[in-house]
This record gives sequence, C-alpha cells and structure tokens, in this order.
Amino acid sequence: MTDTATGAAETDYSATLFLPETNFPMRAGLPDREPIWLKRWEDMDIYQLQRDQAAQRPLFTIHDGPPYANGNIHIGHALNKTLKDIVSRSMQMLGFNSAYVPGWDCHGLPIEWKIEEQYRAKGKDKNDVPIVEFRQECRTFAEQWVDIQREEFKRLGVLGEWDNPYLTMSFDAEAQIARELMQVSNSGQLYRGSKPVMWSVVERTALAEAEIEYADYESDTIWVKFPTSHIATTAGSGVEDNLERREHLTGASVVIWTTTPWTIPANRAISFSSKVAYGLYEVTGAPDGNWASVGEKYVLADKLAAETFAKAKVETFVRLQDVPPAVLSGLQCHHPLRGFGDGYNFEVPLLDGEHVTDDAGTGFVHTAPGHGLDDFEIWMNSGRLLAEKGIDSAIPYVVGDDGFYTNEAPGLDGARVIDDNGKKGDANNRVITALAERHAMVARGRVKHSYPHSWRSKKPVIFRNTPQWFVYMDRDIMGAPGDTLRQRALNAIDATKFYPAAGQNRLRSMIADRPDWVLSRQRAWGVPITVFVNKATNEILKDEVVNHRIAQSFEEEGADAWFKPGAAERYLGDNYAVADYEMVKDVLDVWFDSGSTHSFVLRNKQKWPHLKFPASLYLEGSDQHRGWFHSSLLESCATNGHAPYEGVLTHGFTMDGDGKKMSKSLGNTVAPQDIIKQYGADILRLWVASSDYSEDLRLGKEIIQTTVDGYRKLRNTLRWLLGNLAHYDAKDAVSFAEMPELEQLMLHRLAQLDMQVRAAYKEYDYRKIVSLLTNFMNIELSAFYFDIRKDALYCDPISSVKRRASLTVLNHLFDCLTAWLAPILVFTMEEVWLERHPEEGSSVHLRLFPEVPSEWLNDELATKWNLIRSVRRVITGALEVERREKRIGSSLEAAPKVFIADARYIEALKGQDLAEIAITSDIEVVSGTGEGFTLDDVSGISVVPELAKGTRCARSWKILPEVGSDPEFPDVSPRDAQALRERAAAGL
Repeated sequence: MTDTATGAAETDYSATLFLPETNFPMRAGLPDREPIWLKRWEDMDIYQLQRDQAAQRPLFTIHDGPPYANGNIHIGHALNKTLKDIVSRSMQMLGFNSAYVPGWDCHGLPIEWKIEEQYRAKGKDKNDVPIVEFRQECRTFAEQWVDIQREEFKRLGVLGEWDNPYLTMSFDAEAQIARELMQVSNSGQLYRGSKPVMWSVVERTALAEAEIEYADYESDTIWVKFPTSHIATTAGSGVEDNLERREHLTGASVVIWTTTPWTIPANRAISFSSKVAYGLYEVTGAPDGNWASVGEKYVLADKLAAETFAKAKVETFVRLQDVPPAVLSGLQCHHPLRGFGDGYNFEVPLLDGEHVTDDAGTGFVHTAPGHGLDDFEIWMNSGRLLAEKGIDSAIPYVVGDDGFYTNEAPGLDGARVIDDNGKKGDANNRVITALAERHAMVARGRVKHSYPHSWRSKKPVIFRNTPQWFVYMDRDIMGAPGDTLRQRALNAIDATKFYPAAGQNRLRSMIADRPDWVLSRQRAWGVPITVFVNKATNEILKDEVVNHRIAQSFEEEGADAWFKPGAAERYLGDNYAVADYEMVKDVLDVWFDSGSTHSFVLRNKQKWPHLKFPASLYLEGSDQHRGWFHSSLLESCATNGHAPYEGVLTHGFTMDGDGKKMSKSLGNTVAPQDIIKQYGADILRLWVASSDYSEDLRLGKEIIQTTVDGYRKLRNTLRWLLGNLAHYDAKDAVSFAEMPELEQLMLHRLAQLDMQVRAAYKEYDYRKIVSLLTNFMNIELSAFYFDIRKDALYCDPISSVKRRASLTVLNHLFDCLTAWLAPILVFTMEEVWLERHPEEGSSVHLRLFPEVPSEWLNDELATKWNLIRSVRRVITGALEVERREKRIGSSLEAAPKVFIADARYIEALKGQDLAEIAITSDIEVVSGTGEGFTLDDVSGISVVPELAKGTRCARSWKILPEVGSDPEFPDVSPRDAQALRERAAAGL
C-alpha cells in the first residue's frame, strides 16, 4: 500500500453516514421485561381481540389435556404448555380462529390423599368427617392450585382463556360427566363384575393402567409341589394301555414356580401349554434333609427341568417318560396346603392356556383367578370343563382391601401382604413356612424384576379380585352386530392423523389388547357412578326422568348432591321404593372425567362458541397413549361413535443434560421457574421449539447456554434490522422489478422460506422452523447479505436505488421474520414489533403471516448466485489467511486477483461488482488458471491476494485511485461526495 493510502488529516464523517439507529437494547433483560408485555396483553385483552378479529375464519381447536391441580408446575408442564401455545398461535397466524381454553383435572386420589395427610398430621380420622365436608376441603385445595398454576402457565407466555378455563370439578362439568356415564349405562355397556384389578393397599382403591408405573422390586420366588390326586384315562392318550406309565404318575407332583407366594392360598388351578414338551422326572441324588429328596417324582417342562433341579440343589435325576398334553389335561392335583387350617380340601385341575411358555419357571403356571388377568381369563373360559370335573368355579376373595388375608385363607389369619406404608407384610413368609411344614416346597429364591407401583404413592400394588364397574369392550352396542366399543375405537384410530406416525400403532395395539374398562374407584373425591341397582334382579335402573333429576341437581349443587342425606329419595321419587335399590357409592376413575372433557368443553357452544368438535388436535406426552388419548377415545366412541380428535401429537419426556431421568433424589431436576428467573421465558420457549420433541428431550446448563447463545444471535440480527429501518420511508420503496439481483435473491429466499415455514407450522415441526430461520438469519443475512450491503446502506446517496432497494428488502425481512418467530419468541417479537409500531393497540400477535408474492421465486437466479457465492467463499478464505498473517487488517485493504477456469463462474459474474460482493476495494478477474489460494470443494478457482492501490476514503474506508478527484471533497470517493451533497441538499 502506498503512503497515500491512509491519507492526510481526515474529517470525521461518521455523522454523515446512515448508521443504524434504534433504542432496541442489545441486552434482552427478559426476566424483567417479559412481565411488561404480559401486563400489556392483559390490559388490551389481546386474546379477545384475536377472537373478534378471527370471528369469520375457520376454526382450529387444540384441546387442552388437563394437568392435575396439585403442586407447582414442573419442566414437563412447561414443555407441554409451550408446545400447545406455539400450535395455537401459529394456527391463528395461518388464518384460523385458533382459540385455546386451558383446563384442569381436579378430582381423584392425589388431592384426596393430601387432605388425608393433613388429617393424619392433626390426629383426625377421615371417617369421622361428613363426606360432603371432606369433599369441600378437596375442592378448596384444588382451587388453590388452579390459581397458582394458572399464573405459572401465563408467565410462560401462554395465551388463552385464563379467566374462563374448564375444571372437571365445576358443577356443569360434573353434571355432564354424569350424563356421559348414564348414556353409557343406558346403551347397555356398563356392568358390575368381579375381576382382578390393580389394587393399592396404601390408597385403598383400584387403579387404572394409566395410574401405574413400573419400578424394580425384589420378590420371593418359590417352587412348589402339587401332588397328583386323579389321573383320568382319556381316549387317545395311551395311558389306559400303559399301566406302568400311569403308575409312575401316581405319587408324582406337578411343580409350579411363582414370584407371589402370598397368592398360593388363592390357587385353584395349574395352567400348562399343549405346545410345550413335558416329562416325568425322578430325583436320584440329593443332600440329606433337602426339600427335593431322593425318589420324588416331578412333572416339568423338558427345557426347564435341569434349571429347576439346580435351584432345588438336586445332584442327579433321571427322565422317566413323556407326559403328553392329553395326559396333563386329565390330571388333577391336591392343593399344597391341603388340610392346613382345616381348608384347601379341593381338587386343583390342569388347564391348557395360551399364556404358558417354557421360557422361565417350570412350564406350569400357578393359577389364582382372583389375582391375575391371565389366571382369571383361563378360569372363566373353563367353566364347562370345571363343571364336568365337579369343581366349584367360584373365585375366592382371599385378600381384603387392607392387604390382610380374609377367612377364605384358612390358617393364615392376621397375615398381611402389604401394609399401610407399602412395605412387604408377613404373608409370604407365613405361606412359605406352611408349605415347608407340609413338605410342599421344592426350592426358594429371590428375583429383582420390574413390578407395578402406584405413580402417586410410589408403592407396590397387588392384583386383587374385587367387585367393580366395567364398560364392555366386545359386547355389541344396542344389539348392533359387530358394533363394539373396541371396533369403534380401532376404526377411529385409523381415521386419525398421528404426529409422529408411530403413535398410531402404539395406541392401536393398546386398544386391540386391552380388557374391559374399569370405571370404579373406592374413594370420596370424584364424580359418583350415578346408577341405582335393583337389589332383587341386580339390574341397573334405566329411567330418563331419574337421570334428569340427577344431572339437574349436579348442575345446581355439584356432585356433592349425590352424597347428601335424602339423595336416593330425591332421585327415585314416588315411582320407586328406596329400599328396593342400591345407590352406588363408588366414584368414577378420573380418566373418565378427563376423557369426557370433549362433551363439556368442545361441545359447549354456549360457553365456548369458538371451539369445535372433534378437536383439530390433542397434544400430550407419549405416556398419554395409555392415558388421556386412550380414555378420551373410549369415552367419545362409547357416546358419539367416533374419536374426539382429528389429530394426535405426542412429545417425549425431559431428561437431564446427560440423558438421565430427572429426579429430586439425584438433584438433576430443572425447574422452569428458575430458568425464567435467570434467563426469561423466551429462552425456555426457544429450547422447546429447537428440540426434537418427538423423542425425549435433554435439558441442562450447557444446553440452556447454547440456547441463550442462539437467541443472542437472533436478537442482534433483529436489532441491526431495526437500526437500519430507522432510515426507511415507504414512499421510497423500490419495486421488485427495479431491484438489483442481490435484493431479488433475498426476496426469492423469503418466498422459499414462506412455503417452508408455513408447511412446517402445519406439520408442527418447530425444530425445522428454528433451524431454517436461524441459518437464514445467521448465515444468509448477517454473514452474507448484511455484510455486503452495509456499505450501500451506510454510505450510498439518498437517491441510490441500491440503498433504497436494500431498505425495501429489510422491511420485507422484518415483516416476515417477526411474524414467523412470533409463535415461538412471543415476548421478543412483541418488543421488536413495537419498536417500529408503538401505536396503541398494535401487537405482532394480531397479525397473520405475511402474504409473500409468488413472483419473487426465481430458481434460475438462485442457481446463478450459488456460483457467485462459491467464488466469494474462495476470496474470503484467501483474505482470512492474509488477516491471520497480519498482512492486512481488513478486507478493504485488499484487491485480490481471481483466476477462474470454469466458464460457468465467468458467465455468472457478468455485470456483477465482485469487489462489492467480496467486500474488497477492488478485484481483478482473470479467465484461466493461476497459482493461489483454493478450496477443495470449489474447483477451478484460485485467488492471489494483493493490496489495494490508491487512497483510503475517509468516509467509506475503501482504498481507491479516484479518492480526491472531487475538489469539493478531496478526501472521499466520488460516490461519497455525491452522498454528502445530497445530504446537504436535504438539510441533513
């Protein structure tokens, strides 16, 4: 560079540049500023403005799966509610009337449990308190948490009908839940039966599958002998012709294995499989005093015999003969506790069961029909066979609701399976001791396995046969052949769109295999099962007048009316004698409550006229395939014949930064309140939107910091836009046809993004939107377009078409970016928008996504500029080396020589100012090859860096030979001299 490159003493021209001007702060200060926008939205009632504005638009309804009104919100709540808010806001901006009515699940065991805990702390007994008074305390507790959670959800930026939410405990909701139940009853789908259900001894109630979680649990395991008592001779078995083989079975024992010794008193059968090979084995060597002693004969599955003998410490054994299925089906055994406590003196048949395998155990399944679904099903399906064998098919009630044995477990009085604290009782040891005393034990051990626990109390549950209320899955509804609840639900699943698609098969498999729906809970806080049962006939009373009285009383007084003195007389009236009817006191499973929300929310046009049924979308965590998605589907199919939703979206769970499940005991939980306090809700929202929510999401300090860094880049880009748009005047806008190619290219990219962003919002793919816009703003705008156009925007004359065209593009960019990001960064986009449009009533959230002209699309231009940008990359790469080696300070000190051997690049560069594009003071393009800097992925281009010649312009800092050619402005370039004249003429 010559001595004249720096020039003589220079005038400070900074005041003559069109530098960015904005009050938009670089530091977001979100924790302090976000409440300002919340207050503004509340004052202007922006939610109602949206409804008024969209009154004539098509409806889009995302129906809120109700969170439980019990405790502060956690990160899972924040994820869920943020996703729902993004859905609702984006659909509003896509041109729908997208109302969002939040709701709460208010009944059920967790709240009742909290009130009971308070009672116990005061030495108070729940049973001493009138039930209506107790229920009122539950209601008050739920109301308090609804108010707390409401404010926490609003702080996330979630926009909705917060002053008019739905509550499952509101009187109108309780009345409608009862109506739905009575409709199910009237259609013949409701029945009272006795089946094994998961029972919480701690909470004294039946539990649904959705209320169960699985955790490791150590169980006692035992191998038990069932002595054969009767060997029938069945045609074709071969036994009748082989007395020796028959004699071998006499005195033998069928051996079972179980992880629940406490269920042995409830044993009524042994299940085997006709697909498994069995043999008769004899112990030939065993230690003295061993439970399995020399000479004993056992029937075992061949694949499991060696393992069983190893567990039994048997040293040697022999296989005597095959035991075919026909022989097994003719066997009967004595109960291993026969005669104990003067009981168990009945025959135990062998039943062929599909559920039996030879993967583990002995190949025989101890069958207690009161304590297992498979056991129950095979027992009930064998009624005729049991009758032929003269066996009583009654199912005993061996364990009470408190976990103690009943009198149907003779000799075990006082033994308990599980205590009130969820700890193992003495039942297992008592049973094992009794079996050992009767020489019925073969072996024992322990096994750690996955076992069902109540997700509320975190304590193990048991399967227990109890009278409960069920809904048939496979009975024809109203006598219509093939019209069953299961088939309706499967048809509805096929008609529903799932996001991700795998959710469809998951829900379908659950519906295909599920047993009848258990509705009843033995609790106090809930909607009662509003039916009367005729004591003489056991038939449910079906009377529309009675049903109307019930529903009307609930509308006026809530479900408490069912529990008030004189309720039965009130409902039955003069037509029925109260003494003839049982008034059911069980309450409904809360999944029926939440499964009914479509009926008292989506279909309640008087209260929420802007909602539609079926809903456009249900959105919850993936666990809700067996929860709310499931119960809502069954309830709606039972009463409406179809699903309550058109689409189902599921998200994963939130893990810590290392992919571990968040747990208070591990100290790795992340509270949304803490993130908001430190960083702001928009950071949390950006994390949600940028994550792949279809899988489990990770969240930790490093992930949050990465999100913060990404946010800052977006904010700085928007700040630069705002600063430059301070110089934009709509009357100086340039039409698309008059724009330079670079501006047309940017508008082409906007048109592409418009299609991509709209499509992604419609598919709920927010991660794609964040990725698209982040890359566009950071790479295509900040590092490319803005970088190139800074010179024109700051230095060009007022009349410059290039400058005015660029400002016009910035205006389009601003309109599109603020709208596209508004559903995600709700606070920041409002702040950005109001910086330009501060007028009263203005809000980015009252906008639609801008209509982008299709004429902006120009693939041919984009292809051409891809070539130009490749050339630019090679040049900037070469200049980066020069800067690193300190041969230049800035790219404006360079005037590189660019050798181009590929004619495509030469053609693309025609008419282009490559120096401007590469941000150098000058450039020489040479057709051909040269020795210089190259990039491996751009062939045929090499760059030889050279220094710019001339004098540095004191205003634009370009180094040009023509600087000083204007006598009036001797230290600037002619372009800058013209800009100074125009500013002076304009009085600037």
